[in-house]
Amino acid sequence: MTLAQTPLAPPVQRPLLAVAAVLAAALFVHIWSESTTRAWVLLIGLGLGVALYHAAFGFTAAYRRAIIDKDMSGIAAQVVMLIVAMAIFAPVLSAGEIFGHRAGGAVAPVSVAMLTGAFLFGIGMHIGGACASGTLFTVGGGNSRMMVTLVFFCLGSWWGTLDLAWWRSLPSFGAVSLGREIGYGPAVALQAAFLLFVLWGLYRLGARMQRPLGWKTGFEPARLLRGPWPLIWGAIALALLNWAMLAVTGRPWGVTWGFTVWGAKAMAAVGWDPTTSAFWSQGWTSGTLNAPLLSNSVSVSNIGILIGALAAGSLAGKIGPTWRIGWRPLAAAVIGGLMMGYGARLAYGCNIGAFFSGIASTSLHGWAWIAMALVGSVIGIRLRPLFHLDGPPARRPAARD
Repeated sequence: MTLAQTPLAPPVQRPLLAVAAVLAAALFVHIWSESTTRAWVLLIGLGLGVALYHAAFGFTAAYRRAIIDKDMSGIAAQVVMLIVAMAIFAPVLSAGEIFGHRAGGAVAPVSVAMLTGAFLFGIGMHIGGACASGTLFTVGGGNSRMMVTLVFFCLGSWWGTLDLAWWRSLPSFGAVSLGREIGYGPAVALQAAFLLFVLWGLYRLGARMQRPLGWKTGFEPARLLRGPWPLIWGAIALALLNWAMLAVTGRPWGVTWGFTVWGAKAMAAVGWDPTTSAFWSQGWTSGTLNAPLLSNSVSVSNIGILIGALAAGSLAGKIGPTWRIGWRPLAAAVIGGLMMGYGARLAYGCNIGAFFSGIASTSLHGWAWIAMALVGSVIGIRLRPLFHLDGPPARRPAARD
């Protein structure tokens, strides 16, 4: 039986799959000729795009379901992802190197700027429609409204850099790595215990597993390629791929710095002068802005996610963008994108760079980020009806918002 003949599945969209394959191959050959490291980053990005799409692994929808429906399935999947990531990050971070090169975690200060940025991001992701990684893989999967969100996410990230000096002049409590303070073994055990305590607390408050994680799902090659994946597959795949990013680049997975560079390049192309910005006048930022787009590893990873999601959606036979968007949902995409971009720049990242990679690195700022983002989420969910986004939380596979 071929993939196109899988029972009850839409046919593979072969032309789109061919486009994804050609793009991936051409980019890989081009990047490999310049940097084997970035070529590996592209492959990791492709894998992330496939995993995010097939598992419908949306952070935003998981929070919304937990708040509205008391469905803790998505939160439980994130707990598995975090515990696996913490366990495999710890030996690398403890040693400070891997495969002969230095490696460090995503550790950032807990500050007024970071807390404010996470709060803004929490609001924005519910009216914009997704977090940063969700925006990428839904765009790659053909979601036209999320294309608008992505554009304004990039502009919001650039906007945030213009105000960053003022925000960072506000009080900061400094960066704290629990692994460095108490040892990585105890830090991982402490964080894992707290995550399990959160699940127990949600259960006591009435939340339930309304969707199975898929522990008992057998391995099926066709399902691996065509989807949908059980949540547990997505959780483990994301943890392993984040570790792969750490192993290849020396830094965990991040998303929003790529958006910042894209936004700044776009604004420079239409006449903005980077020398007027204190942030973009620095040596390293100026160099990044003037360098080719594919010389930036985060950009390469993001492009890989887009292409990987396109390939996954084509294999699933589900690429079919709807171009008619009401003005309120369109306004939500604009406002949400700006809020997420601006907030992520203040907060040292998003659900990925700050929360996922931060907690995997035992950084205190990862915990502070998610606390403030959840406060913002409550407000963002309440604002959704104003933009005609107040329908019931989508079920899989539409859960990818």
